[in-house]
Amino acid sequence: MKRTYLVVGHSSGIGLALTQLALDAGHAVVGVSRRVSGIVTPDLSERQADVLEVDVASLDLPAALDGVAYCPGSLNLKSFGALQESQFLDDFRISALGAVRVLQATANALKAGRQPGVVLFSTVAVRQGMPFHASIAMAKGAVEGLTRSLAAEWAPVIRVNAVAPSLTSTPLTARLLSSDERLQASRDRHPLRQVGQPDDVAATALFLLGDQSRWITGQVWGVDGGMSSVRTERRGDR
Repeated sequence: MKRTYLVVGHSSGIGLALTQLALDAGHAVVGVSRRVSGIVTPDLSERQADVLEVDVASLDLPAALDGVAYCPGSLNLKSFGALQESQFLDDFRISALGAVRVLQATANALKAGRQPGVVLFSTVAVRQGMPFHASIAMAKGAVEGLTRSLAAEWAPVIRVNAVAPSLTSTPLTARLLSSDERLQASRDRHPLRQVGQPDDVAATALFLLGDQSRWITGQVWGVDGGMSSVRTERRGDR
């Protein structure tokens, strides 16, 4: 059955992949981003806006939504001592407060939807400590807290889950994968010896938005090539 999803950050990376997968599955998508996506179909309605700067309720969103995905994030990788307080605040605003603004503005529309679901995005760096990730891990840790808190508060009507990917090949991460050597090093850090693709993460997000996940809420799903929980080192490798 056709569903209507709001995808914030729909014009690039994982958000773009999620939008395309949802459209391919026959759903309608309302996309909100600072840029348009380039997708042309009557099932996609776009709003060109920055949700951190505008009143989300003013964007003429549908009165009923079957799901909301908040995809924006940042990649501010610096040593702890080099990070400025303003950078911590910027990362927190993008990842956590932006999600808060969107969900507060769409709560009633979600309640009017059918089997409504929310998907937020964390990172493997919350569960798996990594150097130079202090700011992003703090911001996404807040997203995981929001996920579980809202799952409890909005049950049984609205399901809330999160996806926590590892390094995924998107425009945001392009500089980290800018040479064959960097790409191979990134592959080698993952037990599955691959760098994630946007569709890998988006497919899980679409599942969590849909009817098939109607008994899942308050969960953080790792889509990370095994990095958060699997070790493939053998004794002979040491």
